[in-house]
Amino acid sequence: MEFNALVAQALRTDLEGWDFDAFFAGRYVETPPSWDFARLVKSRLAEVDSLLDLGTGGGELLASLAPLPPRTAATEGFAPNVPVARERLTPLGVEVADVTDAEDDALPFPDHSFALISSRHESYDPKEIRRVLRPGGVFVTQQVGGHDLEEVNAALGAPEHGYREWTLDAAVAGLEAEDFEILARREERPAATFTDVGAVVSFVRIAPWQIPDFDVERYRDRLRALHERMERDGGLRVRTHRFVIVARSRA
Repeated sequence: MEFNALVAQALRTDLEGWDFDAFFAGRYVETPPSWDFARLVKSRLAEVDSLLDLGTGGGELLASLAPLPPRTAATEGFAPNVPVARERLTPLGVEVADVTDAEDDALPFPDHSFALISSRHESYDPKEIRRVLRPGGVFVTQQVGGHDLEEVNAALGAPEHGYREWTLDAAVAGLEAEDFEILARREERPAATFTDVGAVVSFVRIAPWQIPDFDVERYRDRLRALHERMERDGGLRVRTHRFVIVARSRA
């Protein structure tokens, strides 16, 4: 497809839930990290009677972990995803809390409500995690680090991430300050590829934190130059930034 058609298609297409594989249909491919986040969570489910999943998206990952603990809840802060998550998770007995208007990652649950909390790519407040976890409870999180896909910003002449300091060390320090014991930690920069400029536009649309001032008209000349580069090079090769932490709240 030529440049204008790729951009127009990207502007028409919307994401439902967080099923990125279906959304990009092979036009953005990333190498997974060496760990399996779903397996890390699932391996603990038999030991607990309660689970909270932060930022569940459309509930895709959480549903895949069934059977779930008797008391399972989820949060979602992106309004279009809330009904999608409820449709998928309510039949599984999961309460989905709409936190669209929540401030500072506040969680709408009483103290010590859950034995296990999972967070895949969702922001969190260590104080709130400690408050909602039972003493001895476990927090499992995979985070997108502050150097994620920074090659996209460079290719478009966009500002660097405003959260470049978000790294494994920073996250560990925040949890340890709330008296968490770190059970496991790892950080990696897996490779990824965008196959065409439309996939880049789609990604920046659904991840507005990547380039907060993104607008197709503002970046049109740079997008066209990137399109020509990708046609020549067979895509745009980038690096993701992922880290994982398993932490226990001290009793």
